[in-house]
Amino acid sequence: MKKSILTILISTCSFMNSFGQNAGKEWLDLNYAHDDNVYHKLDIHLPNMEKPTYKAIIVIYGSAWYANNMKQAGFQALGKPLLDSGFAVISINHRSSGDAMYPAQINDVKAAIRYVRAHADKYHIDASFIGITGFSSGGHLASLAGTTNGVKTFTVGDKTVDIEGNLGDYTHVSSKVDAVVDWFGPIDFTRMENCATTKDDKSPEAALIKGNPADNLDMLALISPMTFIDSNDPRFLVIHGEADNVVSHCQSVFFSDALKDKGLLAEFISVPEGQHGPVTFNEDTFKKMGDFFLNEAEKK
Repeated sequence: MKKSILTILISTCSFMNSFGQNAGKEWLDLNYAHDDNVYHKLDIHLPNMEKPTYKAIIVIYGSAWYANNMKQAGFQALGKPLLDSGFAVISINHRSSGDAMYPAQINDVKAAIRYVRAHADKYHIDASFIGITGFSSGGHLASLAGTTNGVKTFTVGDKTVDIEGNLGDYTHVSSKVDAVVDWFGPIDFTRMENCATTKDDKSPEAALIKGNPADNLDMLALISPMTFIDSNDPRFLVIHGEADNVVSHCQSVFFSDALKDKGLLAEFISVPEGQHGPVTFNEDTFKKMGDFFLNEAEKK
């Protein structure tokens, strides 16, 4: 009897110790593509609370697609409220428009999601729920990841793009995401200038597609999350400042209307006097993000 009680106590202590060892852990500069490139690295942060596993959120920085190593900036912007909500936060790098033209950027995002899902047990992640968020160009990529769940290739006119890609060692693993928060991302590239027309050949999207947007309307459609919306997509929370002078507020109006038509819009938060980050990032909108992801995660 004494031996049995001792065995139970040892087993219980062992369980409790392992249960408490996850809180606050982090793994930095993990390469999700099995190469040596900085633009294929990600960081995993666990919240400072003791759980055996944590549902996860992918975070993507904004840079007009010009930067390839700003994962720490993405984490600094959005990581804390997500950690406080109890999620594992995975902040990722991706190739810039100077490194490679589209669809390299969404290929990277999908590869990072597959890597996280493939290594979920190792990093104490509950892969039953993987959400995604990002701001500005990161909002674009997060939204594109959501609207292209299950999409391998896609054709518009004479252009066909490989959305999924074959980057990394886990191409057999799903890149599906379960919920999206879009922070003022560009969504419809045919209406970027004054909410009506394409931008010029000096614009960030021109660098992304390596051509004049007005001359490449099929490719503009293939980089626009609006193109891919269907009823199988996850639910979205969209947040945009009304005074944003970088990505026009109308982008999120267009997107929200299209999502609402498909029953995919949880809420569109339009922030009075909100700019491209300042004022739009605030305690209330951060809480809205956390609550949205928690509500969606509870469904899984």
